[in-house]
Amino acid sequence: MAISPRRKFSAQFKAEAVQMVMQNDRPIAQVAKELEINDGTRGNRVILYREKNPELHRR
Repeated sequence: MAISPRRKFSAQFKAEAVQMVMQNDRPIAQVAKELEINDGTRGNRVILYREKNPELHRR
């Protein structure tokens, strides 16, 4: 089994992925699957975003 090289994403891509979760109130796992990224990593970024922007936290 060959190991795939680690993909790198731009800061803009990461920010847009977080916004897909925050603005549309969609599950992290759903957005991650659509973007073909790891939902754990996306979840970490969403958590950090919510901590930095508590006034925008809807849940």
